[in-house]
Amino acid sequence: MAAAVASPLRAFLHAESAGGIVLVVAAVSALVWANSPAADGYARFWQQEVSLGGGGARVTHDLRHWVNDGLMVLFFFVIGLEIKRELVVGELRDRRAATLPALAALGGAVIPALMYVAVAGGGEAGRGWGIPMATDIAFAVGVLALLGRRASSGAKLFLLSVAIVDDILAIGVIAIFYTERLNLWWLAGAVAGLLVAAGMRGLGVSRPWTYVPVGVLVWFATLESGVHATLAGVALGLLTPARPVAGRGVLDDLERSLHPVSAFLVVPLFALANAGIDLRGGALGDAFGRTVTWAIIAGLVLGKIVGIGGVTYLVRRLDWGALPAGMHHREVLGAAALGGIGFTVSLFITDLAFTDAGLIGQAKVGILTASVIAALTGAVLLFTAPAGTGAATLSPRPNGDRTGDGDRTGDGDRTGDGDRPRNGGRPGDQGRPGDQGRPGDQGRPGDRDWPRNRDRPRNRDRPGN
Repeated sequence: MAAAVASPLRAFLHAESAGGIVLVVAAVSALVWANSPAADGYARFWQQEVSLGGGGARVTHDLRHWVNDGLMVLFFFVIGLEIKRELVVGELRDRRAATLPALAALGGAVIPALMYVAVAGGGEAGRGWGIPMATDIAFAVGVLALLGRRASSGAKLFLLSVAIVDDILAIGVIAIFYTERLNLWWLAGAVAGLLVAAGMRGLGVSRPWTYVPVGVLVWFATLESGVHATLAGVALGLLTPARPVAGRGVLDDLERSLHPVSAFLVVPLFALANAGIDLRGGALGDAFGRTVTWAIIAGLVLGKIVGIGGVTYLVRRLDWGALPAGMHHREVLGAAALGGIGFTVSLFITDLAFTDAGLIGQAKVGILTASVIAALTGAVLLFTAPAGTGAATLSPRPNGDRTGDGDRTGDGDRTGDGDRPRNGGRPGDQGRPGDQGRPGDQGRPGDRDWPRNRDRPRNRDRPGN
């Protein structure tokens, strides 16, 4: 029965990988449209102004801003839900399991930012230092899906954990460094709305639709406060209980309903609205002659590999953390390279960092180029790395049981892909390349740190939501 039930994280990964394909189609369509004879229509379409509300509550933006400041709230809300899941009932709830991806993500954010500044320098161009910090989960997981079994489940879990921590860092950067004006009264209103939502949760209100009016008010107050409105989505996602309320998995229900909308509608619309770069008339050659373009390429391609890969190596050497089960240490570089696919959030930060159309165009060329290079580099590194061993642990269901690629049950026994008996023995392991005849869980190829963790409990529930 456990094998027949898909875990929420597996559904998340499936939607992300499929959504990555739709995202590519949308980005290519935007490029073709913006460089076709109908290019003027592309610009006019997204510059159309639309007003919502009336009187003092009237909000007017062009279509591109409605996508970026309105629809993208749903994208960041889903990110908030997944962050909450991982922190409460997922891999990031365990200190040792969370240490490595957290520090790797930190290195994968700081090093690219420093590389950007080193290449681009200061001034207006220097404001884009936050652009190469981001990782696009949809694109990265899409590449992993195309690799199939050539990328171990451990590599997928590692990259997803790094990307989630990366999202937390990017959200903090947007809130702190890319907020130009701040209206404290509206900000207080947004905080008050969040407190109302928290109070409703404390009273046991579990029906999602009852939170919609409060969520709209929080979004509007955040928009008027000067803090980017999408952060309201993250805050509301983090307030969602990760464990069942009155027997109902609220977070599961929300993610199951909203994630497909985010992956197949919101993010592709964002790409269609923002990836249309006019490359005619020598614009492409001009972009490659500018430091902003090369600063982003250096940050996303080299910075991510050095930051994620280097910190991962250091953390393992210091024995502060271990790689997920089933991940070969040589897969780290491949996963780190895929971290350089910074499409969605990088484009998002570009519009916050720059107002000059020339700098925005150069940044977008750098992002698209770097994302292609990172995807190809990561795919080659993962394809040529030795195959992983076994399935990695995926996020547990809210009741503490785990299902996933390894189909682990909450009692500590394991069932695998049909060849792993519940008594802990694993027939066939002694014949695996690089295993050197070590039976059971005593050793895994390429990860000498694993034996130290073999007795660590995996499904220990922790109090709190």
